[in-house]
Amino acid sequence: MNTMQILEPARPVRGGYKVDVSRGARNGRVSSEWFNRPDDERYLSLDDLWASVKARSERSTSRIVETAKIHV
Repeated sequence: MNTMQILEPARPVRGGYKVDVSRGARNGRVSSEWFNRPDDERYLSLDDLWASVKARSERSTSRIVETAKIHV
């Protein structure tokens, strides 16, 4: 997944959104949660995350079980 295709917008972009950084606050919780994750849950890019999720979905299986055979 190293190929990137950039698409033109369907309609012209008007203005967009602007972020006023003076109104925000620094939230250290986001980075602390990332650092506290196990190594296999830290993704440095969306491509890494995508590859992990894709691999997990390829390993997954499903089966149909009769409800009468389910015990809690």
